[in-house]
This record gives sequence, C-alpha cells and structure tokens, in this order.
Amino acid sequence: MAAPVVITKEMALTRAGFFRGIAKALGTETYAKTADGVVLEDDGGRLEITLGPERRRKIALMEIEVMDVTLTFSGYSKENRLAALTMFDRAFQRGGG
Repeated sequence: MAAPVVITKEMALTRAGFFRGIAKALGTETYAKTADGVVLEDDGGRLEITLGPERRRKIALMEIEVMDVTLTFSGYSKENRLAALTMFDRAFQRGGG
C-alpha cells in the first residue's frame, strides 16, 4: 500500500463553518466526526481531515478567521484523490475566486 498523501491548507474558515459545509465537500453524510475533524472511509480509501486552532489574520484594516486544515488521504488513487480535493475546494470556495 502506498504511503498516505498529506495536504495542509490555510483556510479562511471557522470550525462552525467547516462543519456546516463538510457534507457537501465530501459528497456524503456518512463520515465520522472526531474531536479534531472528520474521517471518511469509502471503497477501501480513508480521508482524515484534521482542524488546527482558529486564529485571526489581519490584512491592513481587515481581520479574518483562519485555520489550518490537514487532509490525509490513504488508499486513494491519484485520480480519486484529485477529484475529492477539487470537490472539497469548490465546497469551501468563497467570493469570486
């Protein structure tokens, strides 16, 4: 079995916002909530999403909530991992970007 693929993102997101959008991001509601995030096991693959602490980032006069989000893919093909990552990114996309 290949080594897990770990991707860490800094996201303009709160824990509450994460949990509001995670079912859409995963395309299912059959995930397990953990103390620090969620785990999805599907078709022999495992996706563990771990949330870092919330913090505030100041840009000029504006402050936004941010946190690090770590996605650990185990047992995913490259194609399935990229598809899951695209779905995750689209679900949490904000603004015009």
